[in-house]
Amino acid sequence: MAQGSNFVDYVKVCCRSGHGGAGSAHLHRDKHTATGGPDGGDGGRGGHIILKGTTNLWTLLHLKYRKHIIASNGESGGSSLRTGATGRDEILEVPLGTIAKDAETGEVLFDITEDGETRILVPGGKGGLGNWHFKSPTQQTPRFSQPGLPGKEQWMILELKVLADVGLVGFPNAGKSTLLSVVSAAKPEIANYPFTTLVPNLGMVSYRDNRSFVMADIPGIIEGASEGKGLGYRFLRHIERNSVLLFMVPADTDRTIREEYAILLNELTAYNPELADKPKLLAITKSDMLDDELEKEMELELPENVPYIFISSVTGKNILPLKDMIWKAINS
Repeated sequence: MAQGSNFVDYVKVCCRSGHGGAGSAHLHRDKHTATGGPDGGDGGRGGHIILKGTTNLWTLLHLKYRKHIIASNGESGGSSLRTGATGRDEILEVPLGTIAKDAETGEVLFDITEDGETRILVPGGKGGLGNWHFKSPTQQTPRFSQPGLPGKEQWMILELKVLADVGLVGFPNAGKSTLLSVVSAAKPEIANYPFTTLVPNLGMVSYRDNRSFVMADIPGIIEGASEGKGLGYRFLRHIERNSVLLFMVPADTDRTIREEYAILLNELTAYNPELADKPKLLAITKSDMLDDELEKEMELELPENVPYIFISSVTGKNILPLKDMIWKAINS
């Protein structure tokens, strides 16, 4: 996963598709025919601007400095009904979870969710018709053809929302990065200060019977994030694409577990009320510092109707049962 300034999840680009080529108004001629019938071919289509999904990218960094995307024009038709060459398409590879929007209206055009999926972002202009299309009983030798249609120029917004099976939700230093590093091959930065994680990190978590799921470590939320505080709402949108939300609250929190969970949930629903409908799990982290009696006391202050588990990424306590909970929630 890209780190720091290499993670780009929003770009605005000007896209210009190719013009269609002109149709030909050619009349057939050879040594036996001075002026024959129409044989002008059609113009070629202008190049499209196309988005293509790929699992090889995690960020829109490669498009950050490409402010203008221009496809080639189609070529004019030729004699002998030859169609002009199609303009070269401009194919932009994007990570899965990329949404395309019209920059002027904000309309969501489509999103890319599958590897190899291709969608036309801006279509090229249609090629003009050659003069043979216009031959008629009263017009045997039309000396005119159609021009090609112009391409389109549009400002587009490409916005990445990370696709993951489970998203880790918690305040800074809740142990999200540590858990991700333990259950996957991801190597997020881990340190004892707020906002160690500045970009979303993804990891593939191996499960039983060669199964797996994708876990996303979303940068730490703080109270007021939905209003732009801390890292703000920039990364909250990544949570929208997670199938299951795993709330993580450390055992040494200054609040009660119920209070901290409520604040986290409030920040998510203030940003997008639909997030309240996602399956939710609760992991109380750093539980290696608790004895059985303290753990039982904490259970009395947990939120209702949320499956919970006490874990420790340091000792490995309940990590496999946590995977079981996540897998069950993903597939329920």
